[in-house]
Amino acid sequence: MDQPAGSPQDAQSLPVCYRHPDRETGIRCTRCERPICPECMVSASVGFQCPDCVRGGSGTGHAPSAAQPRTLAGGTIAADPRLLTKILIGINLAVFIAVQTSTSLLNDLVLIGSWPPAPFNPTEGVAEGEWWRLVTSMFTHEAIWHFAFNMLSLWWLGGPLEAALGRARYLALYFCSGLAGSALTYLLAGPTTASLGASGAIFGLFGATAVLMRRLQYDMRPIIALLVINLIFTFGWNNIAWQAHIGGLVAGVVIGYAMVHAPRERRTLVQYGTCALVLAVVVLLTVLRTLQLT
Repeated sequence: MDQPAGSPQDAQSLPVCYRHPDRETGIRCTRCERPICPECMVSASVGFQCPDCVRGGSGTGHAPSAAQPRTLAGGTIAADPRLLTKILIGINLAVFIAVQTSTSLLNDLVLIGSWPPAPFNPTEGVAEGEWWRLVTSMFTHEAIWHFAFNMLSLWWLGGPLEAALGRARYLALYFCSGLAGSALTYLLAGPTTASLGASGAIFGLFGATAVLMRRLQYDMRPIIALLVINLIFTFGWNNIAWQAHIGGLVAGVVIGYAMVHAPRERRTLVQYGTCALVLAVVVLLTVLRTLQLT
């Protein structure tokens, strides 16, 4: 028997899901209040939300990126976890090729305190205001074996660290460790002794890897053995800037510890604050040595 329009039965009918018009439902999205069926319900802290609100991030009041998966250190997980490592190797390769064709370029990039020695007046070096040498020396290699060994170490250590820390934190670790190695070399090495290479940054990656492996409760023996072997080479061979290795290693351990042990509620502040403190020490050591040499 037909029901006339406006009857009590029509007034009590349920709304239909906005995505499935053939399904009646009594549930509405707590954010946009559109009716949703059980298949479209997404559980929220209060009630349920529709798929559109969840995808847009509006259901939680946070940006969509807030729900992205994060690394152990809080970084964003990237599609290519070795992208920055590849770029760093590419930069080192480009500089290596460039210095093979130009000795004058090599002289402009290496780390040196002041040159020439007394009684001549210094005309170049960090003490003369060429602070960029602290950075350029980190990407400069002259011998093929030196370049190959450092790039192999960068690939082996850098990839897992980049994946574990995230790109921004990994890059901060790399540069801060390299600069710490450069600063300690500038402070302790002879002012006319030229040094070059990515070893300071590499040793920083060694230190951070050891901290990360301990945090994850992995077997520490392989990384410790490899580190000991490298330290034996550092102090057993001539013409190696041990200051860069030790400076980078210490900075890597300090920054690595901050990266993986920072409390979640203050993680970013602790991590980048530690990097800022390391850079402040680098600047202080550089200024003190410059005052000493000038």
